[in-house]
Parts: sequence; C-alpha cells; structure tokens
Amino acid sequence: MIGCVIAMDSEAEILLDSMDIEDIRTVYGKTVHIGRAFGREIALIVCGVGKVNAAAGACAAISAGADVILNFGVAGGLKPEHTEVGEVYLIERAVQYDFDCTQLNGTEIGTLDGETENFLPLLCPPLDLPRRALGTGDRFNDSSDDHALLLRLGCDIREMEAGAIAEVCKYAGVPFASVKAISDVYGSGSTTEQFKQNLKRAALNLKAHLPEILESLE
Repeated sequence: MIGCVIAMDSEAEILLDSMDIEDIRTVYGKTVHIGRAFGREIALIVCGVGKVNAAAGACAAISAGADVILNFGVAGGLKPEHTEVGEVYLIERAVQYDFDCTQLNGTEIGTLDGETENFLPLLCPPLDLPRRALGTGDRFNDSSDDHALLLRLGCDIREMEAGAIAEVCKYAGVPFASVKAISDVYGSGSTTEQFKQNLKRAALNLKAHLPEILESLE
C-alpha cells in the first residue's frame, strides 16, 4: 500500500478526485482515506501544514499499513536558474534547516541526533523528472537570512513537511519519495502572492504526473 501524506486539502484533492474510497478512519488524529487509484492501493492522509503534522501523518500512514510513503504538493523555489514556477521536481534528498545543534556539538545545521550527515536521502523511483535538494522548516517567509542559509546548505527548494516525513520513514525503515511542483520562486516578488496566484496551476501540473509517479512505486 502507498501512503500519501499531503499537507493541504487543495493538494490532496488532485488524487482524492481519482480515488475509489473504500474506508475512512482516524489514526493519530488524522483522517485516513483508504482506496484505490490508477491500479494502486492507497492510504491518503491530509496531515496539515508543518513538521509535527507531517510526522504524525507519516505515522498514521505507516500504522494504516503503508509500506512506502509518498509526499507530493507545492513548494517554493530558491534559485530561478534551478526552479521554475509550475515545473515538477523529484526530491533526491532533504534537510531540516531549522534544526540547529551547532552550538551544542558543532555539527552542521540540520544534522539530527545520531546522524553524521544533515541531508537524508530519499527514494528516487525511475521517473523522467529533474532531481532537486529540499530544505524543510516550520517557516513560510521572504527572509533573506533563511534564503542565504538554504543556499549555503545546498537546497534548491523549500517547504514545510518532507524533511520531517523523511526522518520518520528512516527510523521506521519505510521507503519515502517526494515530488514537488513550484508555486513561487524567491526574488520574483512576494512568495505569498506568488503562492496564491500559482497554487492551482502547480497542482494541476503535478496531477498530470500522478499516474506515472504511483506506478513507479513498487
């Protein structure tokens, strides 16, 4: 079963619209839709925005029987030359850029307890999509400080969930893949206004790829 952990209703509906729902249950306070779409068995959870919600959603999906987790949705681009509004990218690695124990133990920002690297690798199924590195944090802003940090860490895309899901899946031993469509790009005006203007377009572009994405997850 594929567990789809999605932050917002507006993102989840591009798959829910194609699902034959067989059961709806509540796990860890999250609503889990069980059904089928594009020939695959799916547990879809709309987890809510942010890392704690995402982690709870991942736990709910795994408890519901998912043996692979997929996170898809919209995200922000950090570099115009590497990300374009509406384009869809496969995430190859993720870091939590607001996890900082540097002062305590000298590790790079994003290095979790017990880890030696700050980026966690993700499952990269055989999809014909460009690959990018992602930074996750509980912040949506136009902060130049955050932008500089994300670039220094080597991120191309930022959002608020995938890094936390990657952490849960690593410790649970469950493969995790993430695919993102760009709704806004730093330096091209207010990210908030870009997000509102481009959300539907980015989601529809992502929807076109969903059949091949789901098919690629064994």
